[in-house]
Amino acid sequence: MNAKQEETTTTTTRGAAEDLRIRRGKMATPLITLAHGGGGKAMRELIDDVFINAFSNPTLNTLEDQARMPLADLARLGDRLAMTTDSYVVDPIFFPGGDIGKLAVCGTVNDLAVGGATPLYLTCAVIIEEGMQVETLRRIVTSMAETAKAAGVSIVTGDTKVVGRGSCDKIFINTAGIGVIRQSHQLGANRARPGDRILVNGYLGDHGAAILNARGDMHLSSPIQSDCAALHDLISVLLAAAPGTRFIRDATRGGIASVLNEIAEASACAIEITETATPIRQEVKGFCEILGLDPLYLANEGKLVAVVPEAEAAAALQALRAHPLGRDAADIGAVLADGRSGRVHMQTVFGGKRIVDMLIGEQLPRIC
Repeated sequence: MNAKQEETTTTTTRGAAEDLRIRRGKMATPLITLAHGGGGKAMRELIDDVFINAFSNPTLNTLEDQARMPLADLARLGDRLAMTTDSYVVDPIFFPGGDIGKLAVCGTVNDLAVGGATPLYLTCAVIIEEGMQVETLRRIVTSMAETAKAAGVSIVTGDTKVVGRGSCDKIFINTAGIGVIRQSHQLGANRARPGDRILVNGYLGDHGAAILNARGDMHLSSPIQSDCAALHDLISVLLAAAPGTRFIRDATRGGIASVLNEIAEASACAIEITETATPIRQEVKGFCEILGLDPLYLANEGKLVAVVPEAEAAAALQALRAHPLGRDAADIGAVLADGRSGRVHMQTVFGGKRIVDMLIGEQLPRIC
């Protein structure tokens, strides 16, 4: 290709990009209508003005029906793909410490990261109730874009549906995520061994308490903030300090109690945690006492449970506490080999023990 051809190609490419920007539509109404899900001009205006403007990147901006990523770029980062999906229906959609958009990105990033994956790409599919304020939607989408940028991931494809009033509650979001796992990372719930230590990266139950309080039932004088956060960087720090880490899981619905039971069952072992070592804020404890809830079952959106070999536990704890998202990290218990396979119990402040069973039923609906 000669210089003239190169100049022409560059001009054409630049022109195509400029044309894409020029032809973007603008929302003409302040409310979402059924027409915005109908596949026509109104839908294109919604996608252009709200979603493309916020999520803009070369892969998304082609507006193809699928995102296309070079396999060579993925292979350079690891030898296995990780893929996850989740849906978000939290009520209310805005709460202290976050919103449904931030929650969707953080939750999907975390589901990849706890498997040892480097999160790379996300999808975003939304179901919107007719009559929603466009500016409310824009606020949620902007939050998603900011959270994704901070986490180093791109939102590369998506879908939009609008349903009639009462057919959903404001907005539901579905995200899928793709990441890459390095060969050195081998994590699994079935890998726990007797003597391993159980670590958490901070105070438990904040998200569940924050959501319930945000619904307006308690009117606490000092509102509890959700712990909603992307944990990929913290997990990288943990794996560097403790490369023998057996298992990591973010303790979302069902709380830490459900995660510990999954570990005990998968690894055919017993687990004991200590109440005095388990970090729970006094506000959350008081909140749970009033409502008859157990904080061990409250959802978290920025807390992980890690099973680490005893020999690496001190280094892992030090690394967690040096990170902003792990300053209050704690060693709360151990994996046992005493024959009580699949059992989790807690050493209480009174010196006794109580069984910590898997959550039965729904403690708090629409928590994430």
